[in-house]
Amino acid sequence: MAKKQSGNKKNKQSNFAKLSIFQPNKYRFKKSCPLSVKGAPEVDYKNIRLLKKYVSENGKILPSRITNVSQKKQRELAISIKRARNLALI
Repeated sequence: MAKKQSGNKKNKQSNFAKLSIFQPNKYRFKKSCPLSVKGAPEVDYKNIRLLKKYVSENGKILPSRITNVSQKKQRELAISIKRARNLALI
């Protein structure tokens, strides 16, 4: 006698499908921009101490996904860093 296949295999979902990287994470929280909060320092090419926090050891501008800076402030930072480099402040 041949064994009957149960119909549950079609309805079962593997653990891999449940933990897909393409599904949104429910528990992710939004980090706030450190330069947009109240009392944050102004982004300026003369503020070398602030600009050095957003530049790597090699002199490259760190991406906003690492520094959690908003898109608007990231553009300001990039322009300020480039100006400071041009004037040999950094």
